[in-house]
Amino acid sequence: MIITNNNDRYFFYLVSFSFGLSLAVVAVGAFTRLTEAGLGCPDWPGCYGFLTVPQTAIEQQTAAEFFPQTPLEPQKAWNEMLHRYIAGSLGLFVFIINLMAWRQPSRPKLLPLLLLLMVVFQAALGMWTVTLVLMPVVVMAHLLGGFTIVSLLWLLRLKIQVVPVNITQIGIKPLSRLRIAAIISVIVVIVQIALGGWTAANYAALVCTKLPICEASWQQLFDKSAFFLVQPQHDSYQYGVLDYGQRVSIHVVHRIGAMITTLVILVMAWLCWLQPILRRYSLGLVLLLIVQIVLGVTNIVASLPLAVAVAHNVTGLGLLVMMVTVSYRVGIGSQQLQPRSTLLRKDKLHG
Repeated sequence: MIITNNNDRYFFYLVSFSFGLSLAVVAVGAFTRLTEAGLGCPDWPGCYGFLTVPQTAIEQQTAAEFFPQTPLEPQKAWNEMLHRYIAGSLGLFVFIINLMAWRQPSRPKLLPLLLLLMVVFQAALGMWTVTLVLMPVVVMAHLLGGFTIVSLLWLLRLKIQVVPVNITQIGIKPLSRLRIAAIISVIVVIVQIALGGWTAANYAALVCTKLPICEASWQQLFDKSAFFLVQPQHDSYQYGVLDYGQRVSIHVVHRIGAMITTLVILVMAWLCWLQPILRRYSLGLVLLLIVQIVLGVTNIVASLPLAVAVAHNVTGLGLLVMMVTVSYRVGIGSQQLQPRSTLLRKDKLHG
């Protein structure tokens, strides 16, 4: 869809702003999780029964009476509520995107609807994160839900903006190979993000301090039960409930996954580099990959600095967004070439 009037331009700006806001939600969410503020407010959607963090002496006394087991920590509570406020604002913008999409027949309808459903589901996951006391499978799903919303908003933005390049000049066979490689790369990146979420949710980020994989005994400690999504019931999952060997197993698989992901992205970047029109995507993939590797290694050697850990989350999301972009561009090119390919086959048959 080419932007030809002010209404379409405003819709594009709204989607673009919502995309930026979704990035902020993910970044603040990572900050909240890493500062152990996920339970900064023990209830949902309010905080100790209030719309904001209790501030006056009376409010704090009331909070203590209703939640005696969870003393108020104002800084953590504000971290959590800030995340909720931004996420709530994003939900409102997604609702407006749906209203504007359905008012104009030429605008996409499916993606806005999927976004709205994802926002509702993400809100439910946010509630369950609190009510189920940081159950790892819910925490991981909440992370993936946030990444999914960002990706869908970016995909919607791609669909409504002017396409600056003509991918069809690449050719049918190279484009088919690129499409397959792009789909595989997206899947690999998503699996690696899920492994990262599982590592964080089970507090396994700091159990291995040696490079490139882990301490020498990790093979003897490996325990596949660490990857069971349903874990035994506990009063709280904060700080993790798995034993050392299980956490080592999770961390090791995440590192091996990082190596596989690195190889897959490099192959994808090389395939893009072979096509001059896609070289900017190749450079973007390599740059993001280098930054992500540096951040990952820094997390290990410097014991998870807060800013680095947040940046590691956001850069992982950047890799996913870049792969979604490549996959979309190549997919559109393949669709445009398909009728031409069909005509060529018919000409050969009639010839």
